[in-house]
Amino acid sequence: MPPGGNAVKIIIAGDGKVGLSLTQMLSEEGHDLTLIDSNQRVLDSSVERYDVMGVQGNCASMRVLESADVQHADLLIAATSLDEVNLLCCMTAQGLNSKLHTIARIRNPEYGKQIFTMRDVYKLSLMVNPEKQAAREIERLIKYPGFLQRDTFARSRVEIVELRVDETSRLKDVPLRDLDSIVKCKVLVCVVSRDGVAEIPDGNFVIRTGDRLFVTAPAENLTLLLKNLGIITYKAKRVMICGGGRIGYYLAEQLTKHGVQVQIIEQDEARCVELAERLPDAYVIHGDASNQYLLESEGVETCDALVTMTGMDEMNLIISLYGKKCGAHQVITKVGHTDNSSIYDSLELGSLICPKELCCANILRYVRAMQNTEGAALTVHNIADGQAEALEFLVDEKTRHIGEPLKNIRTKKNVLIACISHGSKTAIPSGDSVFNKGDTVIVVAKDGTRLLQLNDIFE
Repeated sequence: MPPGGNAVKIIIAGDGKVGLSLTQMLSEEGHDLTLIDSNQRVLDSSVERYDVMGVQGNCASMRVLESADVQHADLLIAATSLDEVNLLCCMTAQGLNSKLHTIARIRNPEYGKQIFTMRDVYKLSLMVNPEKQAAREIERLIKYPGFLQRDTFARSRVEIVELRVDETSRLKDVPLRDLDSIVKCKVLVCVVSRDGVAEIPDGNFVIRTGDRLFVTAPAENLTLLLKNLGIITYKAKRVMICGGGRIGYYLAEQLTKHGVQVQIIEQDEARCVELAERLPDAYVIHGDASNQYLLESEGVETCDALVTMTGMDEMNLIISLYGKKCGAHQVITKVGHTDNSSIYDSLELGSLICPKELCCANILRYVRAMQNTEGAALTVHNIADGQAEALEFLVDEKTRHIGEPLKNIRTKKNVLIACISHGSKTAIPSGDSVFNKGDTVIVVAKDGTRLLQLNDIFE
């Protein structure tokens, strides 16, 4: 394994959406990348665009893996469109290099339990399922409908949540130094996204209509925060899902377990039959989710949450906008990418979920831990459309400034200490706060400030 801070030698098998995103992210961090794909044209495009090597062929083939120099690689990421190929690729690569770390994207629900039970056979370091992860994120959002996004830290004791400021918000035109008098609980606005640009604000920053606030708070303060902002929260009783793909299946499975009434609108008749058999507690409707009459007849205006996840981003956007116009209490929209984040902001689509980005962030977190096994971030989340990161670190004996008040510590520009947890106690820090060995510290940094360990935040 490479020592802390050094580049990792990585093979990415599959140059589709996930593979391409990983190539972009990992090449920007300076890793040694080799791509494998059966499509030479797609491969050439990535090789020309990024500083990477390319090998054309079947990634599960021993010959192709040897051509990619798997014997000297540190990590293999198998992200082709076929789960079986990904598994075989990882097993073959492990046979050629027993020290290799392997990550496989596995999407079929039938394989999940099997792989977990036989993990010693498959020898996977990590299995990622973008659809299942997206469903889990959507379920969490449905539990707290006042937030557009929720990221958890410190074993779910701390969260960074996203709020949008509209014309009726109690936060409109309020300087951050006066925030406590309105929310009446201890929170910290760690990032503000305004007109598509993220910044870490100070106390003089004035909140404006249209701002997206990323707020750090102990989990127990979340309900109080919403209540004092006048944002009504309620337990979802009926959820309408447009699109019966894998995410729709995983989400419906989880919601029905908790007694939520679920309606799934799916255009493919055979898929409807399959969903009805596998989800006996869900109401499966065969039809076009973009049909206005169908949405109205199924009660879109009175549903607690509308989740749009058809195979087309454009269709999801249109259905979400219509659902919002009809009065759906909460709208969650699945998108394939967030490159058009400023457009999405202007449309006020509610919460956006991008499975590909969730998957890539999970893999990036693993790579960073490989780079720096001592002091690596325990948790990493992208916020503000990837323009900032929130990272959780454990304070160990090598951490500088232990026991010193924060007001005496100089941190790098565009870095903010957002929360300190000591055991079960969590606190938004003040200038007099200190951290000690065994504490966890949550740090927020703007894009471009690369943090591999906690000591990287200090001047």
